[in-house]
Amino acid sequence: MKKIKLLTVFFVCSCLTVFGQGAKNIKINEVMTNNTASIVDEYDHHLPWIELANSSFTTFNIRGMYIATDTAVLNDKLTVPERVAMMSVIPNSAQTNMSGRQHVIFFLNSSPAKGFSHLPSSIDSEKPLWIGLFEGNGVDLVDSVSIPVVLHENTSYARVKDGSEEWEIKAADAVTPGIENYIQVTETKVAQIKRDDPHGFGITILSMGIVFCCLALLWIFFTLFGKIMNRKQQQKRDTAKQAHKSRLEAVHDEDEDERAFPGVVVKSNKAADAEDDVYIAVISMALKQHLENIHDNESGIITLIPKITKWTRI
Repeated sequence: MKKIKLLTVFFVCSCLTVFGQGAKNIKINEVMTNNTASIVDEYDHHLPWIELANSSFTTFNIRGMYIATDTAVLNDKLTVPERVAMMSVIPNSAQTNMSGRQHVIFFLNSSPAKGFSHLPSSIDSEKPLWIGLFEGNGVDLVDSVSIPVVLHENTSYARVKDGSEEWEIKAADAVTPGIENYIQVTETKVAQIKRDDPHGFGITILSMGIVFCCLALLWIFFTLFGKIMNRKQQQKRDTAKQAHKSRLEAVHDEDEDERAFPGVVVKSNKAADAEDDVYIAVISMALKQHLENIHDNESGIITLIPKITKWTRI
């Protein structure tokens, strides 16, 4: 029984640890306090909004987390119920299950009755603002941002890059709700490379890596090609050596026959012996026909046999 309890406690602690690590990847990414011409909600109303971003490549559900705009929640003397009462809880919805690099917009100064993306957290666009993001226990602060100045209409306070520590004030035409902060249509690829890699280390390593990979592939190709060609050449040399060896053995056998039977040409090759037998048979048949004065009857051939008459002597 004690082992089961210990395993249960260990499992719960492990789950809380994993949850805490996943929650740390959720960041406050962009804030607009004075919205007059930016995005609108489902009712075509311009409301202040806050953007949360998942800076990791894993999925995490943010339901049950809290957003606070009152610095009084940082008081350690507050109980959890007192602190939670001063914050806005993120309701459960399909949009709360944030996939990797995803962004979610929440409207402030609103009512949860209007929809999932509406939170009752109140802000004053005429004063500097602090926003905090808390875990579901209402105690652990995940992320926070302080906007030190009053923002002009339709400008936002955003991270320079998703997940980075640097913040900047973005002009109305550079605000990026719901997308990565530096994804802009007007930005060229060269400008993006300069921004992401100002010292050129990344492009240098990439270029050297490509060259090295190409050289490695060429070395592998020519090494294998050379081995294949060498093997073919060796096979040709072996075949030529074998043929030459066979010819030498044949000549050696003829020399031995010549020494054994001087003056007589003896062919050791079986094919040559068979050819000589054919010649002998043909000559014998021709001699027999000549002596017997006969000729074989062949179709298509006229055979003329001379006949002696009294006119023959003339």
